[in-house]
Amino acid sequence: MTDTKTVALVTGANKGLGRETVRHLAGKGWQVFLAARDRERGVHAAGTLAGEGLDIEFVELDVTSDESVAAAAKAVSERVDHLDVLVNNAGVGGPLLDPADMDADMLRVLYETNVFGPVRVTHALLPLLRKSEQPRIVMVSSALASLTHAGDPTRPEHGFLSLDYASSKTALNMIASQYARALPGFKVNAADPGNPATDMNHHTGIHTVAEAVDVISRLATLDPDGPTGGFFDRNGPVPW
Repeated sequence: MTDTKTVALVTGANKGLGRETVRHLAGKGWQVFLAARDRERGVHAAGTLAGEGLDIEFVELDVTSDESVAAAAKAVSERVDHLDVLVNNAGVGGPLLDPADMDADMLRVLYETNVFGPVRVTHALLPLLRKSEQPRIVMVSSALASLTHAGDPTRPEHGFLSLDYASSKTALNMIASQYARALPGFKVNAADPGNPATDMNHHTGIHTVAEAVDVISRLATLDPDGPTGGFFDRNGPVPW
């Protein structure tokens, strides 16, 4: 059992933003569980980072599966007696379709990962998080979630139509707000990592993953006086 190090778990962490988040948090001397649904890729990513002298373990976790999430929570509980930080990073993008051409089934597929997944994982890991002296949960959101930005013709988000992805992240922001108000002593916040170059956008983003991790790391390392129930990017608060 681990009782001295800060312990974190990051979902969707075998590549991109998730993997960089694992590297960054483990670089602080933390014990970090690299969670991913693809065992082969996850084991390889965890092994590579562990080879850099970081305290990292792989745990298989498919956020869309109740059975997988339950098994992952059990595996983590057998290794540590508490969890300090949960980063709900796993997410998928949808097809670039006009909203009028998108039906409910298309939304349902994406919501299973981007909305139901974070709830499924958070619910399963709450018993371990409650044992932390300073539990923190970070929901990895997007600037596209901001209704304020979407309604501002001067903002790039205004012109980007994404019924499934944008609405899923808006829902995730409300989920973060609900948890923050329901869990006294927790720090629960949503992070806008900007537009990092990842597989999701075919590496067309304008930020590096290292830059994008700044806000996730800051929210994952909040002290007891830090904010909760907010939406932040690397420059500060983002309007809802």
